[in-house]
Amino acid sequence: MESEPVVKSKVILSVYIITFLIGLPANLLALYAFSVKIRSKPLPTDILLLNLVVSDLLFLTILPLKMHEAASDLMWNLPNFLCSITSFTFFSAIYTSSLLLMAVSVFRYIGIAFPITYRQLQKPAHAILICAIIWFISTAHCSITFFIQHHPSLSNNNTTACYENFTENQLKILLPVRLEFFFVLCLIPLLICIYCYLQCIMILYSRPRISPMKKQKAIGMALGTLAVFLICVLPYNLSHLVGFLQGYSPKWRYYTLLLSTFNTCIDPIIFYFSSSAFRCTGEKSIFRNCRLPASGLHKQGASSSQ
Repeated sequence: MESEPVVKSKVILSVYIITFLIGLPANLLALYAFSVKIRSKPLPTDILLLNLVVSDLLFLTILPLKMHEAASDLMWNLPNFLCSITSFTFFSAIYTSSLLLMAVSVFRYIGIAFPITYRQLQKPAHAILICAIIWFISTAHCSITFFIQHHPSLSNNNTTACYENFTENQLKILLPVRLEFFFVLCLIPLLICIYCYLQCIMILYSRPRISPMKKQKAIGMALGTLAVFLICVLPYNLSHLVGFLQGYSPKWRYYTLLLSTFNTCIDPIIFYFSSSAFRCTGEKSIFRNCRLPASGLHKQGASSSQ
């Protein structure tokens, strides 16, 4: 059987409440901003970031159910089907975000290193297809939550917890799957992000036509995105690796899951520095006193190559 959690339910509830109160209005503003931008001439990163907003909002939509769970001392008093839906949405949103951040980093790298190729990829259909593939990959992986909880030979009717306190039979399937999650949905996207952003930084510094201020802003945004990945995404996924080696979920897994929860509050900051949707959208200004259009990484790369 799984070991008992050591994180107090009050701590979990507090983190959920803070995340909900900050993340919901911030992401609703982001949704409005990108909705306005999409109507004019959307860039590939705008479409990717819009999907990231939708992912965060889905996460925040089911967060009240997780609040109820935390307020009930981590006991699930709601119908079982809500547990399955909540777990599926909760984890799908986490992994969708990591894959979308990877895709954004790839587009930015292409925009700087290969501006001509980037112009050919600016058709919305390309970004939409990539988003569809990402959603399919993340949801297909996270469908394991339904399998573990409802398969006749695996379901555990002796627990009042939701997707916790797994039996040995459940762990025999779940731990190897989590290990695959770590490599496919975390480590590979992280390495791709690191490579793309390091290449972006090197290219920016090698181009004298780009002003130092623009370089600093672009590099700061790239490093900030990597920091979010390392702080909010990587620790929780490392628990999968440790859990596979130990044969059970580590007790500190709860803490890392709370870090992943905070990701929905930090993503809107990335949105602000990543897309012109948060500066000026045609004749309509999202924020007041907006005078200059935003210059994303890909735009800087394209302009510097002219």
